[in-house]
Amino acid sequence: MSTAVEATHHDAHHDHKPSGIGRWLFTTNHKDIGSMYLWFSFIMFLTGGAMAMVIRAELFQPGLQLIEPQFFNQMTTVHGLIMVFGAVMPAFTGLANWMIPMMIGAPDMALPRMNNWSFWILPFAFIILLGSLFMEGGGPAFGWTFYAPLSTTYSSDSTALFVFSVHIMGISSIMGAINVIVTIMNMRAPGMNYMKMPLFVWTWLITAFLLIAVMPVLAGAVTMVLTDKYFGTSFFDAAGGGDPVMFQHIFWFFGHPEVYIMILPSFGIISAIIPAFTRKRLFGYSSMVYATAAIALLSFLVWAHHMFTTGMPVFAELFFMYCTMLIAVPTGVKVFNWVATMWKGSMTFETPMLFALAFVILFTIGGFSGLMLAITPVDFQYHDTYFVVAHFHYVLVSGAIFSIMAAAYYWLPKWTGHMYDSTLAKTHFWASVISVNVLFFPMHFAGLAGMPRRIPDYATQFADVNQITSIGGFAFGLSQLIFLWVVIKCVKGGEKADAKPWEGAEGLEWTVPSPAPYHTFEKPPKVD
Repeated sequence: MSTAVEATHHDAHHDHKPSGIGRWLFTTNHKDIGSMYLWFSFIMFLTGGAMAMVIRAELFQPGLQLIEPQFFNQMTTVHGLIMVFGAVMPAFTGLANWMIPMMIGAPDMALPRMNNWSFWILPFAFIILLGSLFMEGGGPAFGWTFYAPLSTTYSSDSTALFVFSVHIMGISSIMGAINVIVTIMNMRAPGMNYMKMPLFVWTWLITAFLLIAVMPVLAGAVTMVLTDKYFGTSFFDAAGGGDPVMFQHIFWFFGHPEVYIMILPSFGIISAIIPAFTRKRLFGYSSMVYATAAIALLSFLVWAHHMFTTGMPVFAELFFMYCTMLIAVPTGVKVFNWVATMWKGSMTFETPMLFALAFVILFTIGGFSGLMLAITPVDFQYHDTYFVVAHFHYVLVSGAIFSIMAAAYYWLPKWTGHMYDSTLAKTHFWASVISVNVLFFPMHFAGLAGMPRRIPDYATQFADVNQITSIGGFAFGLSQLIFLWVVIKCVKGGEKADAKPWEGAEGLEWTVPSPAPYHTFEKPPKVD
């Protein structure tokens, strides 16, 4: 009898949807936590974007205009840290929280309390990081890669806050990754074997393993920076028997898989959207899964392509050159499969599809410039120029960020229960896609002509190209306010969305009503 009462009481408690501030502070519901991650990442995106605008305003004309070189360095450093750890990664984690349980037919994430905790430590990490800017001596000013000895011998006292902040971000990432793995492995609906999982779930499963593998490497690197600076060790100091180049090896062994952590979930998103708006099945599903796994494995063998100019032996340079070029193969498989999916399909061009198409084209441009950078003798010229800046921004802005926006437009009706304003959304797309190219494409030519990056002043020959770039930057930044307006308007109301607002969409998430109920599946769905 007591067991029955307990069960009833538990179910009643389960149906209860908390309200007020407590709902957000103590929630263990995957949708609430997903929403918090997404809002947090958007706030960070705007914060990091504001820093980019400071950088572009300074570079609008040659000479020192607005800010001191030291503050310029702080802006480049914190912009990079915020965009990587505060905007892109939490956005993907938010999408994982919202969508993975719905896609695999699970009632929630496997470890809901840890899920809450992994989100709530993040705002504190970024408060610490941003707070360091107001310390005497200023915030971190050594680039987001914090190379020693810049971060050890020559840095300000805010380095301790930077290290603490990175540790907290890393703990959050590892907890989120464990949660994703346990959920996917243990909570799939009956009948859903691994090769029936949506590609977004697959890409996140592989990404989660990457996170667990490399986040402790980052923790080791920042801890050694901390002890070198404050406790008299000399891991990276040649005078004490250390080696500053060793720092780069350790950092990039984390840093290169990290680049794929920021793009693999994009592949899953695009692999959901293109078939939906082409009204065809994804071409080559299993090859996509194997290609994703191949990219993840190869990402551990290419770290030193960031270090071709450090004086490595020729054998090592050749090894890393070939491994880097090899990564183009599974990436090319993905692009081929997306194009093959669209071939002879009944395509329509709603906003998610527009962003997905822009992703495929612009990410491929980023991939080609990556292939150029992989060629060792040529990299000697490109290294540390704006060509590199153009390359990784094509991958991370028109790649990762565009895929996140595509995902938001694709699933927003499911999240809110309303259709968004399509005209406004398309305005946001066209403003973004034009301005992002005005912003980053000219950087290729500035870099090829030898303009160094992370420098607040430059030769007058680069004046025109920097003016164009800065105008593109401000236009891109302002375009994102349209996105904010679209989302707020959609949350507040609008035309009611059907359970399946997109005709060609497939997957369990489209079998539940819009907006998705607070507890999605009372009974696990059967998958054929």
